[in-house]
Amino acid sequence: MSNLIEARNLTRILRETVPVTLVKNITLAIGEREFVAVTGPSGSGKSSLLYLLGLLDRPTEGTLFVAGRETEGMSEAERAAIRLSTIGFVFQFHFLLPEFTARENVEIPMRRLAKLSRPAMRERAGELLRSLGLGDHLDKRPDQMSGGQRQRVAVARALANDPPLILADEPTGSLDSRNSEQVFTILEALVRERGKTVVAVTHDLDMAARMDRRLHLIDGMLDGNLPTETPKPG
Repeated sequence: MSNLIEARNLTRILRETVPVTLVKNITLAIGEREFVAVTGPSGSGKSSLLYLLGLLDRPTEGTLFVAGRETEGMSEAERAAIRLSTIGFVFQFHFLLPEFTARENVEIPMRRLAKLSRPAMRERAGELLRSLGLGDHLDKRPDQMSGGQRQRVAVARALANDPPLILADEPTGSLDSRNSEQVFTILEALVRERGKTVVAVTHDLDMAARMDRRLHLIDGMLDGNLPTETPKPG
């Protein structure tokens, strides 16, 4: 199994009147087909780390490899191209465009990548939504769907360009327990059945315990890879 992400001494500091360190000296490797939780208290740097791994922010120091490519020194256009082809994002709030239908929202990343014809984009968007149980919602706008349904549309959008890496920032944070379980099951299936790598920030320790491993952050620093199960005494 090769590494999809390699980070070496990643640090991000906000250069304000009083500098604020969001992430400090993080070194990690995440392999293909891994299901990884990122946990830690509020303000510990979880989302900041995810944004660095997803090339949404640049590190102040350190080196990041994504799919074997060193990203330091890349132009914004090169970083954007990697995001489109290699990384899918799912956030706590779905960020669907309200004036577009579910299918049209899923088509957006494909239009930006511009590798498929319009009919092919439409067909792929429909297939993804149907695979997530939204076959009856293809032409509905976000305000015509429930919170759980909107989040499933967001997952379909993240999968639009078939990226190997999915980064999820509190994907169940705004959902009730039933919908949270449904979204978790979908993310797990992406790893087990579709061979994706999923890295998810979560406050839900029960959910984190069901993932392959856990990266725990404290004050912007990595506190080791915690086991998913507590060893039994004796």
